[in-house]
Amino acid sequence: MLNAIWLVLVTASLLAAAYSGPETIGLVTQSIFENGKSAVQLVIGLVGVMVFFLGLMRIAFDAGLRDVVARWLAPIMQRLFPEVPADHPAMSAMLMNFASNILGMGNAATPFGLKAMSELASLNRNASWASNSMVLFLAINASSITLLPPLGTIGVRAAAGSADPWAIWMPTLFATFCSTAAAVAAYYLLRPLPFFAPPAHAAPAANTRSEGDLAATTEGAGAIRTATPATAANIDPSGSAAPAAVEETGWRRSLRRGLVVACFAFFLGCVGIAFRGDWNEAGFNFAFRNALQHWTLPALLLAVLAYGFSQRVAVYDSMVAGGREALEVASRIVPYLVVILVAVGMLRASGALDAVIGLIDPFTSRLGVPAEVLPMALIRPLSGSGALGVMSEIITTHGPDSFIGMLTCTLMGSTETTFYVLAVYFGAAGVVDGRHALLCCLVADVAGFLGAVAACHFFFS
Repeated sequence: MLNAIWLVLVTASLLAAAYSGPETIGLVTQSIFENGKSAVQLVIGLVGVMVFFLGLMRIAFDAGLRDVVARWLAPIMQRLFPEVPADHPAMSAMLMNFASNILGMGNAATPFGLKAMSELASLNRNASWASNSMVLFLAINASSITLLPPLGTIGVRAAAGSADPWAIWMPTLFATFCSTAAAVAAYYLLRPLPFFAPPAHAAPAANTRSEGDLAATTEGAGAIRTATPATAANIDPSGSAAPAAVEETGWRRSLRRGLVVACFAFFLGCVGIAFRGDWNEAGFNFAFRNALQHWTLPALLLAVLAYGFSQRVAVYDSMVAGGREALEVASRIVPYLVVILVAVGMLRASGALDAVIGLIDPFTSRLGVPAEVLPMALIRPLSGSGALGVMSEIITTHGPDSFIGMLTCTLMGSTETTFYVLAVYFGAAGVVDGRHALLCCLVADVAGFLGAVAACHFFFS
């Protein structure tokens, strides 16, 4: 699909420029060199931010925060997937997949997701049809709530010179809540419909995929999935990790916990003083919005460092290990970013993009949606790398702190690459008919889009 989209972008640019005349052809040619240069500069500016925050995510990884989240999710999972036994390997794989996605560790989620689909296939009564558990799992996976900041998007905003790169965190979190809630609701509403019912009698699915096949699929998926470039969890837990902790005496453990409690008490006191001052000055709504925008990031940093310290993680070593991964991620996204950024830049230079936006804008502006963000909304379900390029081009043109730039960046994190997720995960399980999985994911995409629009109007209008 991305091949066709890219070909249409470049071909339409050349044809539109040829129709306009030699002067426009010159602008299109010039845009190739300018956008290629700006893409590389963008990645260079992105590296520093990624090194620090992927290192921070490595601390959370080494401290076992993902296991803690998985334990919190266990009671909910048993209600959502009653047909999967609590002690079945599929349940543990789904738990780790959801925990990884919630913590923003997209690349780590892929192996667990593939393992979960393989195990769900062993419970499936219909060999080529998706079971209810498979459909619901993919609906949640493709629209997963992400509690931690979308580091890749924030890094791009910082590299583009944003005054507040983290401003899109809360809108993105709200958008992912909307998309996940819509995906689950769509699953329960569509499941009883006869059109999506599996055949009454079919041969049980044979879990014939060998461990080698699954490993190969996992490796391929990890190489392809550049949709979330800023994730630290593609680090192999068996790789370079923090040194093993030694036994602590009782007084050392008490001192460590006391320091953590003292730090949080001091921090919360400062937050309370600032909140009270904003409330007295401009009211509760302003104080609440200000607290979300300005205090959530420091709270996250302190929480991760304090949790790692309390779990006796060598925080400096973990930061360095995560930073090395950031350099590898940055090198992987350069060709994707350059190719897409050049194609969109050519389309804009030819005048074709402005013509399309002019036709759509009277309709979308009534909904509070600038037509300039529609290319992002359309390409996000198809390709993560393509969406990253489109987002970079839009914020370069309109500015990272404009409303268009804010909404575009929020859309980047509102949902997953739907068609990629369905293709890879159903392929891992040997499923031919996904029933209502695609429709659930598309409903989630629309809900994420609307949630992003509403959140951006609340925070930035």
